[in-house]
Amino acid sequence: MQLTNRLQKIADSIEINERVADIGTDHGYLPIYLYSEGISREIIISDVNKGPMEIALKNIEIHIGKGHNIKSRIGNGLEVIGDNEADTVVIAGMGGLLIQEILSKDIEKSRAIKKLILQPRNAQDKLRKWLTENGFKIIDEHLAEEGRYICEIIVATPGKSQSENNEIYYEIPKILIHKNDPLLKEFIKRKIKTEKAILMNTMNEDSLKAKKQSEYSEKRIHILEEVLKDVSKNK
Repeated sequence: MQLTNRLQKIADSIEINERVADIGTDHGYLPIYLYSEGISREIIISDVNKGPMEIALKNIEIHIGKGHNIKSRIGNGLEVIGDNEADTVVIAGMGGLLIQEILSKDIEKSRAIKKLILQPRNAQDKLRKWLTENGFKIIDEHLAEEGRYICEIIVATPGKSQSENNEIYYEIPKILIHKNDPLLKEFIKRKIKTEKAILMNTMNEDSLKAKKQSEYSEKRIHILEEVLKDVSKNK
């Protein structure tokens, strides 16, 4: 199975023979790939709704057949997996605050998982900050282009982390800067473009709210441009 860039980056973060739980499996493409490629032969897929699970199971039957060891479970978050039942948990394609909520609901179970692979669709900075403040260490980061989006993939393990002195590094992780991720410059440029568009929309308004937004956007643009300069020097 040919995966999207996003799912391929997630799959590349999984070691051979790791037991995997895919929370909110959607179409089941990631577990199909992991099983078919012999990367993982013990996989749990879950979803909170029956509809997506039925689609995933149909895809699994089409691509793998029936003699597999992929277990399907309907349920919410980590409640579908038992203690020491999965080495790696994947939570992808959800909001960052929802992922945070899933992990915090049973924090001890979350901290007992050897590896988390998280792909939040928004609030990525808030999720990173929460992880570092709640007993997790971010060990790797990836960017993956999918359609018009650049997706962010966070790999974390249990462990102690140092808080960032500058909040911008929760948004643009130092790991991506140090590894010189090929999408990083474009990633930052898009953020600058977004802030400039917001600034243009508020410049002609006289309200206090618009003025505060303009000041905030100007500050953001300056910070992001400074980070972009540092990234450009890192060759």
